[in-house]
Parts: sequence; C-alpha cells; structure tokens
Amino acid sequence: MRPLLTGLLNIVLLLSNTLLLIGPLLLIALAKLVLPGQNARDACSRGVMWVAEFWAENCKRIFALLTPTHWDIRGNAELRSDRSYLVISNHQSWVDIPALVQAFNRRTPYFKFFLKQQLIWVPFLGLAFWALDYPFMKRYSKAFLQKNPHMKGKDLEITKAACEKFKRLPVTVVNYLEGTRFTPAKQAQQQSPYRYLLKPKAGGVAFVLAALGEQIDAVLDVTLVYPGKQVPGFWALLSGRVPKVIMDIQTLELDPALYQGDYENDPDFRLQMQDWVSDLWLAKDKRIEQLRSEAD
Repeated sequence: MRPLLTGLLNIVLLLSNTLLLIGPLLLIALAKLVLPGQNARDACSRGVMWVAEFWAENCKRIFALLTPTHWDIRGNAELRSDRSYLVISNHQSWVDIPALVQAFNRRTPYFKFFLKQQLIWVPFLGLAFWALDYPFMKRYSKAFLQKNPHMKGKDLEITKAACEKFKRLPVTVVNYLEGTRFTPAKQAQQQSPYRYLLKPKAGGVAFVLAALGEQIDAVLDVTLVYPGKQVPGFWALLSGRVPKVIMDIQTLELDPALYQGDYENDPDFRLQMQDWVSDLWLAKDKRIEQLRSEAD
C-alpha cells in the first residue's frame, strides 16, 4: 500500500509543479514570437530556460522528499552553466530523464532533446517542449524513402534549423545514439555485438556536430547503470522502488576533425565518425560491466 500512496502523491506534486509553471513558460515563449529584435528574443529564451530549471529543481526536491533513491553521480563537479555541451548517453528507461535532471540541472545549460514528432501532442508537456525549442523529428523508414526520395534529408534540415537557434546561447544537447531504449529483445533482434548496449547510430551526432561543432566546449559521455536484475520503469521511481541509480560522466575534448567533414557525402569521413562512435560504445560497454560489478 505504501508504494501506491507514494506514487500517487508524487504524481499529484509533479503535476501541480507542471501546471503552476506551464503558464509563465508559455507566456514568455509567446512573447518571444511577437517581440521585435534579436536581443529581446534571446532574453525571452533565457527566461524560458530559467522557468524550466526552476521546474526541474522542484522535481528534484519532490523526489528527495518522497523517494529513497540514491543518485550516485560521478564526474559532474567541473561542469559550468556558461559552456555548451553535447551529452551522449545510453538509454534504458524513462528514469533516464530524471537522472539527467539530477546530474545536470543548474550545472549546465538546460538540455535540449531531439524528440519524436508524436510527443508534441502530449498534454502540457508537448507545449512545454515547443516553448523550449525542442526539435521534433519524424523518422522515415528506408522503404518509405525509396518511394518518396524527395523526403530524404528532411531530418538533417530539421537538425540544422534547430541548431541555428541554439547558436546564440549556451546549450546542452542530449543525443541517445541507440535511438531507442535498450531491451534484451531489441538487442537480440539487432544481433548487437555489445553486452549491455544496442548498436549506436553515428548520423545524428554527426549532424549535430556539423551544425554546432565550434560552439561545443566538450562531449559528456554519460553511462547510466541501474543496479539489480531489472531496469526500473518510471512508476517504480515514483513509488519509491528504485534504491540506486549510477551516473558516470566522462568529459571528453572534442576533436575539430569530427565536425569539419561531410557525413552525408564523404565516405571516408563517415567511416571516421562511425569508428569514433564504435570506440565510445566499446568503452561504455566495459564501463557498464565494471559499474555493475562494483554495485553487486
């Protein structure tokens, strides 16, 4: 009974926090649409980010008050809110998002995700995502692109347009290279060579680096581990049944060669990017094994 009550109370408080702050967030976002002058619009962008950070900090307080989860965060002590970062992380659960909030809120600029287009219809959150300038992506299958070749490269256009908005202010861009949450079934279907990871995709991160490379101060290689036999879902977190989350953050210098090529049209550069991503994933797979063995 206690987990149920804890979960329901968490939902009420988190929803109240969202409803309280969605109004100011949208008002500032609407002002950004109508105010003349880039300086005024940039000030509105900073205002939207401030409201989002305040919302996230309240979420952290709610979890700290109601849940016993220990957030074991390693490696974020030197981060700064006036620098721009690219976050590369493995992806296992909806708990990954609160974990990023715990690790980065008010330590880096408020993060930006590339979201599936369907998420714009989520009540309240879809509006917040729009106000925060989160890019909404529509994925096309190879079969669809073969029938509709004129749609090829649309995601790249959206990525470039979104990154143009990010250039005027410090930003933290989050990229899940696996493209979806890890499950053993997906791992088997892919015949993934990794023990704890799905195959990474280099294209998305290559496009972000091509658009933002000179602005990015560092790459944050985040490894998320949930000790135990099962990866917890979001309800498990809300109901207080996630005892510990480990987040290992490695700060990597960004080699300029990684954003000075043409991923779409240069096969040699594409192979270079794929090799870089593959090396990251091999190291991450070993790190997950190490962190899990330490937690057992």
